[in-house]
Parts: sequence; C-alpha cells; structure tokens
Amino acid sequence: MASMVSTKANQFRYSTRLLFSRFLHHGRPSTLSTPFSPHLQLLHQPYQARNQGFGNGSLGLCQRFLSSSAVNVSGEKSATDSDHSAKDGSGQGSEAGGGGEQDQKSYARKPVRGGPISWLSFVLLVLTGAGLVFYYDREKKRHIEEIRSNTEAVKQGPSVGKAAIGGPFRLINHEGKHVTEKDFLGKWTLLYFGFTHCPDICPDELQKLAAAVDKIKEKGGIETVPVFISVDPERDTVEQVGEYVKEFHPKLIGLTGSPDEIKNVARAYRVYYMKTAEEDSDYLVDHSIVIYLMSPDMEFVKFFGKNNDVDSLTDGVIKEVKQYKK
Repeated sequence: MASMVSTKANQFRYSTRLLFSRFLHHGRPSTLSTPFSPHLQLLHQPYQARNQGFGNGSLGLCQRFLSSSAVNVSGEKSATDSDHSAKDGSGQGSEAGGGGEQDQKSYARKPVRGGPISWLSFVLLVLTGAGLVFYYDREKKRHIEEIRSNTEAVKQGPSVGKAAIGGPFRLINHEGKHVTEKDFLGKWTLLYFGFTHCPDICPDELQKLAAAVDKIKEKGGIETVPVFISVDPERDTVEQVGEYVKEFHPKLIGLTGSPDEIKNVARAYRVYYMKTAEEDSDYLVDHSIVIYLMSPDMEFVKFFGKNNDVDSLTDGVIKEVKQYKK
C-alpha cells in the first residue's frame, strides 16, 4: 500500500512540474505532448479518481486547484497573447506585404453606422409632405370660397343707409313752367345731366335712356319718367331744350334754369360739370356721365354709369323697383 502511494505521489509531482512548465511556455494545457497524456488523464476524470482509494482523494483536490489555476492563467495569458500576436502580426505583415495590419486596424476602428435615412423614414417624409401640400391646397380653396361667398353676400344684401344724393330744386321745364322736385312725386324718375351742344356722349346716353324707358314698361309694366337737366344754362334756353328733347322721346322732360339754380341742383345730386377752353361761343362742358333712379318719394335708389347698356339698365331698374315694393 505504501509503495503504491509513493508511486502515485511521484507521478503527481512529475505531472505537476511538466504542467507548470508547459503553462509558462505556452499558456494552454491542451498543447501537452502525447507521452504524458496518460499521466494527466486523472486530472480530467474526477469521478474515477474518487473511486481509487485514499491516495486518489488528494489527487482530486490537486485537480481542482490546477483547474482553477489553469483558468486564471489561461485568461491572463490570452490577454497578453493578443497583444503579442498584434505585435508579431505587424512585424510579419511588414515582411509579407507591408501595411496589411494597419489597413485591418483602420478598418476595425471605423464605426459601423447605418444610412442617414432609412426607407421607412423616407416613406414617412414623402407622406408627410404630400399631406401638407393637400392640406394647404384644401385650405386655400376653402379661403377663396369664403371670400367669394362673402363678396356675393355683400353684393346681394341690402344697402346700409342712403346716399346723400338728391334734394329740393326749382327749375324751368321745356314748356316754360316752373317745376320743383314735388312735381315728380309718385313716379319712378330717371335723371340725366348734360347739355344740348354735346357732340356724342349726351345723345348716346339719351338714346339709351329713351330705349330703356320703353323696355321697362314692356318687360316689367313699370312707368318711368325720363328727365334731362342742362348743365349749360348760358346756351340752353327753354326753346333750345324743348327742341332738343323732342329728338329722343315724347315723354322726355327737359329742365334748365339760371346759373345759380343749375349750380344748386348739381350740388344736390353730386354732379360735376365745368366749361372747357372757350373759342368764341363754341365750347364744351365736361360733366359726370350718370343716370339716377329716383323713387316715387324722390329719394335716391341707384345710379347707372356709361358702361350699362339698354338691357342692363332695363333689368337694373326693374330689379330695384321690385325690391323697393317688397
């Protein structure tokens, strides 16, 4: 028994020395040569060592000690081996082709990054942009529709207050009788300011007025009284005005008066007039080109400018009369 223990102890010492020498040189127990593998087989079979009697128990303890030491030594050795391998690799790389190790190091140091914009981000960006464009276009159309509807509402709605147009006057008609605004009460009146020596504008406007008077009666059954008021009292006498109005319509009434009377009525109806440069007695009078629609109370209702033709003047008067009756 003692000889067997002595033999095992000698084998253990020899294996231990060999194992530590291998660790110091190579740092890995797996690199042991084949002749010593049977001696170290006990280190890798702990259950067999426990079944071999008293001497093998100490071998099991040594095995645990060597196993823990081998793990620590191998961990420390692997860290140092990596540094030595990097240094050895740099030397061998310089001999083989030079620069290979540096390229690998520079490549290893580069951080691996993804693309700046992924496909999902790109799709979300496109959808967001399209949504903003659609929303802006819809809001723009809605704003335009609101402006249009508000404009139509203002055009179609009733007017607020009354324009300060019209007032009392005293003039002479083309028959030589004095008349005032009271002589026109109870009738729809169309007033036009001009002068008998007007070359083209006044005749055109009076022809339009006369045609509209007939169409208003024919289309709407409304009686209107056309009135011509001269803004050239120095030349437009009663006789001159009488001869002038006969050329347009039998119901057309011509009015004239003194310079002060014409000035007062023109001011009351906000009519501008002024003589141009004189050449003897032949001169022109610059004046407002407008036709006033007056209610049966001789109150201002609406005016129609030169841009209104016969049809628009007719329809405009009929519309205003119908709204007034409501």
